[in-house]
Amino acid sequence: MTLCGLSLSQCFRILEMVFCALALIIPMFRGSMSSPYGIWCEFVWVFGLIVAVVIFFIEKYLVETVIELLVLKHTWNDLTCGLTLLSSLMLLSASLIYSTVFVCATCIADMICAIASILACVVYVLDAVMLKLKCPEGYLSSVRGILRFSQAFVACLLFTAVYNYFKGVENRFRPGGLIWCILVYVVCFPPTVVVIPSHLQKCVDLLRCCNLNKLELVLDIVAVALYVSAAIIWPVFGYKNYKRDSETHDYRFHDLNIITIMTYVNLGLYIADLVLTLIALCKNR
Repeated sequence: MTLCGLSLSQCFRILEMVFCALALIIPMFRGSMSSPYGIWCEFVWVFGLIVAVVIFFIEKYLVETVIELLVLKHTWNDLTCGLTLLSSLMLLSASLIYSTVFVCATCIADMICAIASILACVVYVLDAVMLKLKCPEGYLSSVRGILRFSQAFVACLLFTAVYNYFKGVENRFRPGGLIWCILVYVVCFPPTVVVIPSHLQKCVDLLRCCNLNKLELVLDIVAVALYVSAAIIWPVFGYKNYKRDSETHDYRFHDLNIITIMTYVNLGLYIADLVLTLIALCKNR
């Protein structure tokens, strides 16, 4: 299906560019963003814009040379589907966060920004559905790949909420238990991100020194153990040492709740991934 020489997928990419750029431009005209949640939204819109632009130009002008050069010919559809699914999830979070935190009854510009973000999310979701139909198999667009993306995505939300929670807080309200939880989030994030591109091309199996499923099993066990400790320690130390302040009480209390919920969400994601990794190892025997 084509429109003015463009395929439906390319039309989706153009709409993604337009809506992400529109959502990004409106708050940028106001100056630098100070809120961590606003910075996260701007990062998401930049990410969505870059993904749409890069994939559009590679597929339209450099599809043969670049894909062959990157040795991604057999996994290109999986890569684009995975990135589109991730962008959809990130844009959903940005749309919800921006609408909740910044939009008010008289904020016309913020309303337009939120609407543009929602439209970008809708277009990305439609694009992801089409790509998934074209690529029914593939790690990045499979349940395990989506779990990995989700783990990294939730970790980014955790970093944002943690930064906002500790911003301007005195050192005596930063107990060791909360610092341990932050270390857990930081330590578990890089291995999760590194595992994702390792599945892009089967030919790199020759460069791997061990079975990837076994390596993922070890990473999942360590991550689950660490997140179990964080899921116990963060609520205990967080709510116990929470300083009630008339000016920042509501905002910091919401951050505390968000971090607690996201910790349990990521724990569930790692447990689910651990189970699927065990199943994959059993099937390969």
